[in-house]
Amino acid sequence: MSGTSMGRLWRDGLWDQNVVFVQLLAMCPTMAVTTSGTNGLGMGLATTAVLVVSNMMIASIRNFVSSQVRIPVFIVVIATLVTLVDMSLNAWLHGLHKVLGLFIALIVVNCAILGRAEAFASKNGVIASAVDGLAMGLGFTFALTLMGLVRELIGVGTLFSQASLLLGPAFSFMEVTVLPGYTGVLMMVLPPGGFLVLGLLLAARRLIERRLARPACAAGPAHSACSV
Repeated sequence: MSGTSMGRLWRDGLWDQNVVFVQLLAMCPTMAVTTSGTNGLGMGLATTAVLVVSNMMIASIRNFVSSQVRIPVFIVVIATLVTLVDMSLNAWLHGLHKVLGLFIALIVVNCAILGRAEAFASKNGVIASAVDGLAMGLGFTFALTLMGLVRELIGVGTLFSQASLLLGPAFSFMEVTVLPGYTGVLMMVLPPGGFLVLGLLLAARRLIERRLARPACAAGPAHSACSV
């Protein structure tokens, strides 16, 4: 696998084809668990683990599964991995498991995971599929964590609250009270706040894209980025 192809996978997963900010997939967990940066980080990392391993497993069996039954097989593989992740979180990160609750099990029906299995892992090798899963997973984690941090900061004035309780004592250094005595904005930790923050972040991404496109447009108006 060439360095150019590897870089393309990373760029797609983290920015160009970001699961949340570009494809607008997995909206259910995105809106539900991003009430804090800690929740978003935990959900993102759990999903990333499933993405990477499922992509690798599906890539390794792609030549042995007929096209007629590939979707049921993919779902069984993903469901098995989600069950293992759910049990692992319950055993070792019980606090986080209690907070995320049902949304861990709903990783099974996350369109991003089945979509990457069908669109990429079923057509490429194990290494490329692992990189694709990791890039997409980290892009998803970045989106959830960023949304959680924005909602948490405006909502209650903290960053990564209860990280030591949900992720373990080693993560206590992440807990920051940015605005002591802040009364908060309740709407930001309720569902309307999720839609508002998502809309603002989508607008910010579009502005960044337009700013990055200016040099290319100056060099040649026919450049595809000029249409952003």
